[in-house]
Amino acid sequence: MKTSLLLLLACSAIARAQVPAEHVHDLSLPVSPAWPCVWPLGMMQHITIPRFTFGPGAFHRETIVLDEHTGTQWDAPAHFVPPPDSGLPGAGPMGLVTGEKVPAWQFVGEACVIDVTAHRDDAPGGSSFLIRPEHVKAWEEKYRPLRAGDVVLFRSDYTDTYYLPVNRGGARFVIRPLTKMAPAWPAPAPETMTYLGEKGVMAAGLDGASMGPLPDLAVATHQAGGAFGMIWIECGTNFKALPPTGAFYALLPAKHAGGSGGEARVLAITEPKLASRLIDAARSKRVTDVSVTLDNNLPVTWQGHGPGEEAQRYLAEPLNQFEKPRGPYMAWTHTFDSQVGTHLVTPAFTLPPPGFDAGQFSPEIRDLRARFEKEHGPLGHSTQTIDKLPLNRLIGGARIIDVSKLRGTTGRDTWPASPIITAQLVLDHEKAHGRLAAGEIVLFRTGYTDEKFKPLPDAPAQDECFTAPLAGKSEGWPALSPGVIALLAERGVRCTGMDTPTAGGVQREASLMTYWAAAKHDMLLVEFLTGLSSLPEKGAWFLFAPVKIEGIRSGHGRALVLQP
Repeated sequence: MKTSLLLLLACSAIARAQVPAEHVHDLSLPVSPAWPCVWPLGMMQHITIPRFTFGPGAFHRETIVLDEHTGTQWDAPAHFVPPPDSGLPGAGPMGLVTGEKVPAWQFVGEACVIDVTAHRDDAPGGSSFLIRPEHVKAWEEKYRPLRAGDVVLFRSDYTDTYYLPVNRGGARFVIRPLTKMAPAWPAPAPETMTYLGEKGVMAAGLDGASMGPLPDLAVATHQAGGAFGMIWIECGTNFKALPPTGAFYALLPAKHAGGSGGEARVLAITEPKLASRLIDAARSKRVTDVSVTLDNNLPVTWQGHGPGEEAQRYLAEPLNQFEKPRGPYMAWTHTFDSQVGTHLVTPAFTLPPPGFDAGQFSPEIRDLRARFEKEHGPLGHSTQTIDKLPLNRLIGGARIIDVSKLRGTTGRDTWPASPIITAQLVLDHEKAHGRLAAGEIVLFRTGYTDEKFKPLPDAPAQDECFTAPLAGKSEGWPALSPGVIALLAERGVRCTGMDTPTAGGVQREASLMTYWAAAKHDMLLVEFLTGLSSLPEKGAWFLFAPVKIEGIRSGHGRALVLQP
């Protein structure tokens, strides 16, 4: 009897901490040069270039060049609404609301799926079927009135049908409609956006290439919704997996300063009880953004432990700023490292693919790997790039472990050095707050990012976030030990996060040991969080998912926490 009760309690804890994979739905398209993921007029093509790879080094990172409006993407109001002092048509105060200024609660809500699949191809070549207010009202009559906190998703199955590899018919997605050789995607008329805005709906989306209908209403539709401060996704997919109402929706976009929106990962949760709790938190605006902002003037990229390891600097450049030759919109292009800002590190970061010859590692790395394997067991291989990860591993009940008292505990004569988060600290936390549950997302709160993430100073040596601790002029950020990772894995924790730039700290050898331990235990690491001090120790839900770029081993995105 006692054994059965303990088993029941354990199962209950797991149910509270994680979401079954079948109830988490990816609504995002893959991004790669093999897919028609970029608007073919005036936009920057997506490029991924390996910057470091295995042998002689120990890890693999990429440089990425990406237009904001690539793959599954979102529009901030400033994408098509000009600034109020511009004198341009449609200008207004919402023209100042760029991507990083949209409140966190607006990215989540209850998905309301309006099915227009019967009209997917019901238009002449080069034109979109117009979704009008009467289509929305018909949905309301069948289900319920729309209200604030709803996210209206127009489902046509357009991307499900026509988002094909470039060499296997991908021109049907955008190019053929633009050349009037095929019908375009169904899209809302301007008055439909006005109707939604008047109902208090502040987020929407569709599974077509643009919220703007072809041939000539794109600007009007964008500005009609943007005038309310509404945001929406374009190039969504898999809406068929959702019920007409009742699913929890989350938009997790890159957080570009001054951006017109940007690349994004979008998901939905359909487990009824959890979805209801998260929807309630969304409607009540109990949502916290725990991501750092990406900006040219902020220290958003880990530069490595020494010469030769410098990562790609984050660069944001205007692609268009309401310039007449290019069109009435604002957009940016970004160049960045795959571990920019708040990001995910997978085991494939330090585990080479099958068939890799370990003799290609430098002698130093071979010796370090041998030392690790002697103490912790053999390292394997990995092909688990971010586009292949099951999203339910990055979603779960959050457990905050406060380790801020570690800061200031290293001696100045030992610098460069990082305080070490040990297994004993987790065991002490469990004594005070209860045992960790399988599936929980463990977030270590150090306070480092909150204090040190500041605009870059005039002199690089004065950078408090990276440069000073690496040079031994200040203490490094706290780092995870291999032992604490092993303990978390033993508890069934499969994802952990930190409000520090990296999980490995400022000491090179110790950092590699941390990442190898994470890889060995198949632990996902979410790095460079911020604002964890505002969260409760238990009870919140953590959401993260990297932008779905094919084949990369680390990936950036937005992390949100809801308090049901």
